Amino acid sequence: MTNEVKLLVIGHTASDIIIGVENFPETNTSVHMESMLNLFGGAGANVAKVAAKLGMDISLISAVGEHFQKSDYYDSFDEYNVNMDNMIYVEGESNATAIMVNDKNTDQITFFYEGASKYFKDYDVPDEAISSCDFIHLATGDPDYNWKASCIAKKLGKPVSFDPGQDLTIYSDERLKQVISNSKILFGNNYEIDRICDQLNLDIKGLLSLGPEIIIKTCREHGSFIYTSDGEDSVDAIYRPAVDPTGAGDSYKAAFLYYYLNDYSLKDSIKFASSVSSFIVEKQGCQTNIPTLEEATARMNEFYNK
Repeated sequence: MTNEVKLLVIGHTASDIIIGVENFPETNTSVHMESMLNLFGGAGANVAKVAAKLGMDISLISAVGEHFQKSDYYDSFDEYNVNMDNMIYVEGESNATAIMVNDKNTDQITFFYEGASKYFKDYDVPDEAISSCDFIHLATGDPDYNWKASCIAKKLGKPVSFDPGQDLTIYSDERLKQVISNSKILFGNNYEIDRICDQLNLDIKGLLSLGPEIIIKTCREHGSFIYTSDGEDSVDAIYRPAVDPTGAGDSYKAAFLYYYLNDYSLKDSIKFASSVSSFIVEKQGCQTNIPTLEEATARMNEFYNK
């Protein structure tokens, strides 16, 4: 498979501290941590790394600390040939840091320190970065920056996919509606899509009427639901026992876009996305178990061609 589509990813690059506990503590109590790891993460970076390993031409825009170029994390992007020409380096700041706590049921609570990423909104979106790509993916990131990027993309006729993710709570109704209206694809898990509907007082048909051609709702082991003007469809998930769910959603979006932008059907794209994300949950960390194209294809065929 070849892919000449140039994908621009906009979103967080962050340091991840992943903690495992038996159960979440009650307020004003503490619990023993079963594990703790310091790893690479951030939704924008996760999507960029996975898509790049699968073979896409990737550029990334994130707001990072002033010393990021001297870090192992920066070098890891170089290994994947991710274009970093439009990264934002913020003087006097460190990278964003996400602290994710997972319990035995694979439920998750996340604490996020914005660091350099809180200055996203102070910078202009480079028009050249938008014009030189074929497709833009907006991951979790600053609402105003994502809105500006979506407006430029719409003006230049560049399609956009949008994943507000866990940053959904910081979007105003107006900004959320504007970015969705400028997007071709809206991604979300079942909690996020339901929250968007509640926040905007719309059902799925109402969301589609705002502008997206495709809405994809993921429901963990229960599979994915596809909503278009033609109706609703679903695809079963490839289930693997989750060692760590962190980053599974980001890898799903990267894999979906890789297949979809190679002109595969929506259902086939979701099957491939499910395969890739099933590898991510098998090890701790968002970027520690990214499969090759061959590995992901083999698992997809094995599961869906039974």
